[in-house]
Order: sequence, then structure tokens, then C-alpha cells
Amino acid sequence: MYNAIAKNKRNTLVIMAFFVGLIGAIGWVIGYINGDTSLAYYVLGIAVFYVLLQYFIADKLAVMMTGAKQIEKRDNPRLYRIVENLAITNGMPMPKVYIMEDPAPNAFATGRDPNHAIVAATNGLLSIMDDVELEAVMAHEMGHVKNYDIRLSMIVVGLVSVVGLLADIGIRMFAFGDSDNDNVSPVVLVFGVLMILLAPFIAIVIQMAVSRQREYLADATSAMTTRNPEGLARALEKLKINAKPMRLQNKTTSHLFISNPLKSGGLNSLFSTHPPLDDRIKRLRENANKF
Repeated sequence: MYNAIAKNKRNTLVIMAFFVGLIGAIGWVIGYINGDTSLAYYVLGIAVFYVLLQYFIADKLAVMMTGAKQIEKRDNPRLYRIVENLAITNGMPMPKVYIMEDPAPNAFATGRDPNHAIVAATNGLLSIMDDVELEAVMAHEMGHVKNYDIRLSMIVVGLVSVVGLLADIGIRMFAFGDSDNDNVSPVVLVFGVLMILLAPFIAIVIQMAVSRQREYLADATSAMTTRNPEGLARALEKLKINAKPMRLQNKTTSHLFISNPLKSGGLNSLFSTHPPLDDRIKRLRENANKF
């Protein structure tokens, strides 16, 4: 588990380097075609500023977009004490606890590190889970905090947003710009356009791969924390049976949740950041003796 956490921290740097390279390449292509390659430096500067801003305010944005409200122990002793006990078990700081007024069963974690973490659950989750299952779900969310998934997720979201914004700007410049492209090699022009068109798709695929692996690791962390993988397996079964889209849906925060909060079907299913619940349940039960 400690190796997985260390690997996650290294992956943060690798992913950041990849995205910075991708952002710089988009900026260079746009600048080259428009006769000013120095544009790439300005693009990188803006991207770094945006990611840093995202790093410090993404948790507040997530809370705002999900409608979650912070609680104290007196507001919901059951949920608060479960999170409190898990924090003690893991030797972690107590995160802030939030509840979302939503009948769809779900939960999420966010923040930049264990000292600035938030865990949240919906009313729908609290109503259908028994104490063992609820503990397993919140142990999963605490696993995201412990494994620094919350930091990685925030940074990836910020970088994906920058790539999408740059791609949109590049496409608009090609379509409506006044620059003279006659002196640009057709090969460079075609390559540049393809890069700008494909960059958002590449960014989303990387986000999906990162998020899916983090879900498996958080499941394993929950099983190791509670010493009861069956508790999480049962909870995931209930999430599958009672699955419904949340009232406040947002693709930007969907990867934070234990179960996909978006309406199923179409592109939402194709580009889901969550592995299938059946696969996660199967893994938990097949590896029950290894936790």
C-alpha cells in the first residue's frame, strides 16, 4: 500500500509533465502557424497559473457544484463518528464532513492533501446502507485521501480543462483568424490541426485511465482498513441496484464519486471515469483472503 501511495505521488509529477508538454506543443503549433512561436511561453505561463489556482480552490468548487453542506457531529452523529473512527484507524487528520441533499446514493472525497480533505455522502447513501456498508464506503473515500488520489484528481482536472480551452481557441483561430497560412508547410498545418483536434480526446482518455486505477486502489484500501471486503462488495451491489443520476450533475466533478453520478448511456457511459461496479465487486470477492 505504501508503494502504491509513493507511485501515486510519482504519477502526479509524470502526468503534470506530460500535460505541460502537451499544452506547450499546442501553444507552439498555434504560434508557429500564426508566425509567433513565443506564444507557447505565454500559454505555458497561463496554464501553470490556472493549475495552481485549481489546486487551491478545486475543493471549494466541488462543494459548490455538488451542493454539499458541512456538518458537525450533532448534525449526523452516525456519519460523523464513522468518519472519525476511520481517521483514527488510519492515523489521519479528521477531514471535514459534508452531506448532499440528494436521493441518489453516492459519496466523494476531495481536497489537496490529508490536512485539507473533505469527504461527503448523499442522503440517499445514508438511507440504504447499514453501518458496515457505510463504513466501507467512507473507508473507500478516506482511501482516496490517504493515497493522495484527491491531489492527483484535482491537478488532472485542471490540466484537462486547460487542454480543452486551448484546443477550442486553436480551432477558432484556424476557422476565423486573419493570419496568412500560405507560407506554412501543408504537413505542419495538417499535423497542427490534428494535434489540436485530438488533444482533448487524449487528455480525457488519460483522465479516465487514472481515475479507474484510483478506484481499484481505493477499494483495496477500504478492504484493508475495515478488514471486511465483503462490506464494500455489498455496498457496491446496493449502489448498482439503486443507481440513479444525481440532481446536480457535472462532468467536471463526476470522477470524484464512488459511483458514476451522471445519467447512464451514450457518451457518459463510453467515457466513464469509473470501472464497472460488477468488476469491482468481483475483484473484492476474489481477493478477499489477501486483504
